[in-house]
Parts: sequence; C-alpha cells; structure tokens
Amino acid sequence: MGTNIIHIIRNFSKQFFIVLSFLFPIIATSQNLPEKPNPPKLVNDYTNTLSSDELNSLETKLVSYFDSTSTQIVIVMTDDLLGYDRADYAFKLGEKWGVGQKDKNNGIVILIKPNGKQGERKAFIAVGRGLEPVITDALSKRITDNEMIPNFRENKFYNGLDQATTILMQLASGEFPAGYNKNEKPKTKAFTFFIPIFIIIIVLIMIKKGGSNTMGGGKSTSFWTSLFLLSALNNSGSGSWGGFSSGGGSGSGGGFGGFGGGSFGGGGAGGSW
Repeated sequence: MGTNIIHIIRNFSKQFFIVLSFLFPIIATSQNLPEKPNPPKLVNDYTNTLSSDELNSLETKLVSYFDSTSTQIVIVMTDDLLGYDRADYAFKLGEKWGVGQKDKNNGIVILIKPNGKQGERKAFIAVGRGLEPVITDALSKRITDNEMIPNFRENKFYNGLDQATTILMQLASGEFPAGYNKNEKPKTKAFTFFIPIFIIIIVLIMIKKGGSNTMGGGKSTSFWTSLFLLSALNNSGSGSWGGFSSGGGSGSGGGFGGFGGGSFGGGGAGGSW
C-alpha cells in the first residue's frame, strides 16, 4: 500500500513539472513586452523603415488628433513578433502601455511587421473597447486591405500609414468616408474565442482520466495527448500573450504627454503580404 502511494506521488510530481514546463513559456513571454516608451511617443519604428521626416509628420498628426479628441492612435513597427500572433501582440502591447483613456478606452494600436518572406510581413489594427462600436472588425479589415497592404507591397509605408490613420480618425470621430459602410457588421469572433477554452477543458478531462488510469495500474496516453494540446495552444498564440523586439527608434516630434490607461477587448483585424 505504502509503495503504491509513493509511486502515485512520484508519477504525479513528474507529470506536474512536465505540464509546468509547457506553460512556463506562456507565462514568461508576457514579461517580454516593453515598458512605455520614454519619452512617450505615438509613432515607434523599431525597424528604421520610416525616415525622420515621415516619423515627425505622423507623430505631429497623431498628437494633434489626440489633443483635440483624447483618442490615442499608436503605430508600432517591429521585425520580430517572437512567433506570436499579430493580434495577441497588438492587444497585449496596448494593454501594457495603456493606450487610450481609462474612462473611454479609446485607443488604437497599428502594428506593422514590414520585413520577411511573402506571408511573413504582417499588419494589424487593434481597437480599444470604447471604439469597437464605430471601428468594427470589418472596417478594420477593410482599412488593412485597402489602405495599408497595397501601399506596403510597394514599400510605401508612410503612405499606407498616413491613409490608414486618416480613415481611423474619421471613423473615431463619427464620420464615415466613402467606401466605409457604417452599417457593416463585424465578423463574429465567437468561434475563435472558444477554441482555447475548449482545449483547456479537454486537457483537464484528459489529465483527470490519466490520473484515474494510473491509480488503477493501467497505461494511459491521455496525459501525453493533453501535453500535445497544451503545446498546440502555446504555439498557436491563441491566448493574449505577445512578444516585443527591442531596439530601433521612434518619432522625434514633441507634445505627447503620455498614455491614459485604456484597455482592449479583442476588437480589430489585420492581414499579411
């Protein structure tokens, strides 16, 4: 009896530490996000893609809009997402920096990964909770596909960002420019939202089943299957974790006083080229 209990404890400990080793990268990666830029900037190009004049022009434009509306639009350009989904990266970064006002959640993060092979270059617009009713997922996708990516394909990054921010400003102010239907409904995200929850439930059931089989003396593959599912969840970037590539520079324009503590609820859309 005593030997059997010791065997169960040892087996459980081994399984626990293996599961922990799969979960640790998820927990640790959230710490890789940078602190807020100091001094605060709305345009942060860590890839040196934009010229000084382009940086200053965009910074001045976004600061001016912020001063008149309190809406914060942040541009972040990085060459390395560390293997994580562009959406998770943008949302987590927006939360970390507190883009937008705390009482309005009126922040927008435009994330650009300008370099890489075909399909590895990415763009994403993350919309704060307070702006989701006027800047829907469908409109964010349209801005990405119509204003950003066509310009980015021709290495006209400033043009794409200038056009995209103009449309976003109009939408955030309640204006609907030609080609952007205010009644267009966003695509549902219910299915993608429940995927990680479903995987976690299956993992818990399998681990419990594996524990029962171990106590009964039988062999179980459910534990290893659950580890595979955990690994898939980690690598897919299904959660809200992201990465950040340090270095580079940002716009040298002045006047932006800092972020206001806004939050993000998953609204937005993007694409790749």
